[in-house]
This record gives sequence, C-alpha cells and structure tokens, in this order.
Amino acid sequence: MALQSGIPVSFEAYFPRGAFMVGEIEAVVKWSDDGQRQGQDLDKNSGHPLWQVRVIDADPEARKGQNEVTVKIASIAEPTAPPEANGLPFRPVFFDGLTVTPYVKETGGRPRVAFSLRAREMKPAGKPRGGE
Repeated sequence: MALQSGIPVSFEAYFPRGAFMVGEIEAVVKWSDDGQRQGQDLDKNSGHPLWQVRVIDADPEARKGQNEVTVKIASIAEPTAPPEANGLPFRPVFFDGLTVTPYVKETGGRPRVAFSLRAREMKPAGKPRGGE
C-alpha cells in the first residue's frame, strides 16, 4: 500500500530534546502558477486552512542550518501560540500527529534530501523531554 500522506513520526523521535516556536503563527499562502497570491492554502486531505510556525530544534547536536524548521498545521481556526517561556521569545511546543514527507531540494545545483513537517495539532510543551 502506498502512503497517501506524510510518514507518521513521534514528536520525541523527531525532536528528542524538545522544540521551541519562534515568531508568530502565519497562514500558508497559496500561489498561482504565474506567481499571483491566491489567498490561504488548504490541506489536500482535510480541506482545512494551512498554518505554519517556525520551530527551533533544541538538540545541541543539530547541524548548522538544520536547527530551524517550519511545521504546517491544518486547522479550521488559527492555532493558539503557547505562552512564552520565562519572558523569552521562545515558546516550548509539542506537536500531535506529526508527519514527515521527504523530498529532493535543489540548493545551488546540488540536490539534497529535505523534509516537510506537518502536525495535526500544536500544544504547549509539558515537562522537558529527552531524558532530562
């Protein structure tokens, strides 16, 4: 059976040391083939509007350029950002229903495997993860 969507992965497997939302929640923009903005993009499976959040991977072993990712969330209403941690601009987050979709990304004529992340829901993180 072929997968019809991303590959399910646990939050703890992808973010073993936790994750922190930075910036704000944004609507994913839908673009036409000729580069015209067409409103908010919709999830192909649920039909719900797509939202995106920038996330910092708390793993100190993450390589340069790979510690910030974008996670997309399909939700009828805009997801709610969790509270900031101790007044810092970082918000500890947890993603339910996390999936990963690998794809080939061209970078300066050099292809590499990249990953697109989606989640069913974003929640405030509980206690620290990764054996802490």
